[in-house]
Amino acid sequence: MIKVAPSILSADYVNLQPDIEMVDKAGAEVLHIDIMDGNFVPALSYGPGWVKAIRPITKMVLDVHMMVQNPERYVEDFAKAGADIIGVHVEATPHIHRALQMIQNAGVTPEVVINPGTPVSAIEPVLDMVGQVLVMTVNPGFGGQKFLHSTVAKIAELDAIKKAKGYDFDIEVDGGVNDQTVVDCANAGATVAVAGSYVFNADDPVSRINAVKDATK
Repeated sequence: MIKVAPSILSADYVNLQPDIEMVDKAGAEVLHIDIMDGNFVPALSYGPGWVKAIRPITKMVLDVHMMVQNPERYVEDFAKAGADIIGVHVEATPHIHRALQMIQNAGVTPEVVINPGTPVSAIEPVLDMVGQVLVMTVNPGFGGQKFLHSTVAKIAELDAIKKAKGYDFDIEVDGGVNDQTVVDCANAGATVAVAGSYVFNADDPVSRINAVKDATK
C-alpha cells in the first residue's frame, strides 16, 4: 500500500491546523510542503516560518519540496524549522551533489527532484545519497494539473536502478494524483503519493486518502 502525502498547497491557509489534523487522523503518513520562490516557478508560497509553526501540531513526516533557485541558500533554515525531508530540484542548482550533502549534514533526509522533461540519467550519479526521489508527474508550480502518463516510465526506470544497485530510497510522485492515476505509479514502483487538490478540494478529504490507499493494496 502506498503512503499518502497530502499537499498543503491545496489546504485552507486560514484554517491550516484543522486541515493538517484531519489528514493526520485519516492516516496520512507524510505532509507535503511546497516552497516556491516566484523564480524557479512562477508562484510564491511559504517560508521556514510555516514549517516551524506546523512542526508542533503533527507527528507526520514533514516533506519540504523546495521549488526554488539555488536551494542551498535555504537548507539550513528549513532543517532548523523541523523538516524531516528536504527535496531539491536537479534543475535548480549547478551543484546538486553539494546541495544534497548540505541536507545530509543538517541531519535531514535528502531528496532529489526531477521535472517531467528531465531524464533519470540526470540524477543517477547522486541516487546513492538520497532517501527519496520525487518524480514530478506535472510541471511544478501549480496545483490541479492533469497527470502526465509519460512520467510513469521514469518511475519504473528508477525502481529498476534501485533494485539493481540495492538502494533504499522511496519513490514519490507529485501532480495529478488520484485513486486512478496512482495505480500505474504504484505498479511502476512508487511508494509515496502526493495528493493536493484531490484531497483538500473534496467534500470528504478523508475518503480520498482512503481511496488512494485502497487503490494500491
